[in-house]
Amino acid sequence: FTDPEGEYDLVVNLAAETKYGQSDAVYQEGTVNLSMNCAREAAKHNVRMFVELSTGQVYAADKKLAQEDSKIDPWTMLAKHKMEVERQLRNLTDLNYLVLRPATVYGLGDKNGLAPRLIIGAIYKYTRQKMKMLWTKDLQMNTVHVLDVCRAVWHLWNHGKKGQVYNVVDSNNTTQGKVSELVSEIFSIKYDFMGTVVSNMARVNMTSVVEDINDRHMRPWADACQKDGIDNTPLNPFLDQELLYNKNLAMDSSKLIATGFSYSIPQVKVDCLREILDDYIKSGLFPRSLLSSEMLWNGVDHEETEEILADQNGCPDS
Repeated sequence: FTDPEGEYDLVVNLAAETKYGQSDAVYQEGTVNLSMNCAREAAKHNVRMFVELSTGQVYAADKKLAQEDSKIDPWTMLAKHKMEVERQLRNLTDLNYLVLRPATVYGLGDKNGLAPRLIIGAIYKYTRQKMKMLWTKDLQMNTVHVLDVCRAVWHLWNHGKKGQVYNVVDSNNTTQGKVSELVSEIFSIKYDFMGTVVSNMARVNMTSVVEDINDRHMRPWADACQKDGIDNTPLNPFLDQELLYNKNLAMDSSKLIATGFSYSIPQVKVDCLREILDDYIKSGLFPRSLLSSEMLWNGVDHEETEEILADQNGCPDS
């Protein structure tokens, strides 16, 4: 917090443990303690505004669009600890702060938002199998582009109110069906949904189901990475169990819009997803061989299978 030119006016906390499926102790240290240490230090320096990035997963997983005062019922461990940060911030009476709760964030650098869907789509192109997902096409997984998250931070720095919470979500009302259609368009693959009855049967033994899914995805991914000489990449097709349940992420952004904010990317488009993919390929972090119809993984039966693939819950020039 020390700078030769003087004190900072704005502090934005984007730091946290963002991997899913970690232990309580990991999130306590990497999310709660980290965020509150930053907030307390910001208060000591009398910053004009401290912005904390939380998550829309703190809301009850209903189909009804959640507003900022809707029922709180975090459905991931990450969200549970983000909510604890929000509670503790209320006790820092000498800190000017506000909270952003973004929907599923995607865009350049995305690893945990829509990127896993792209990776898995590429794997199904590679193995020539049909991509099948738990639940239905109507499962809501609302989205927001990372550029609009950044714009919202800057906008609220000038127009937000102290102590307030703001949802950041585009107007696309993104669903699992909409995302699957875009992924299918990119990779020219077929997809389908398991439906509620079969998905509920899988939920009874979800741990075993998830292990089987991840094993089937990780093997061709590792094979493609080896073929392309990729020894180290932050990307992988691993799906965490807590993201595979029938949990809707549905949010309303009216409060933010009422401050004069408008979204530059109001809906997910195929160009934005291709941009994510192309960036990782150019960076040498995504195996090109997954995209080649001639490069087939020898460890699978190429007939269409009934595998369960679960949900993870035009673009401007970069």
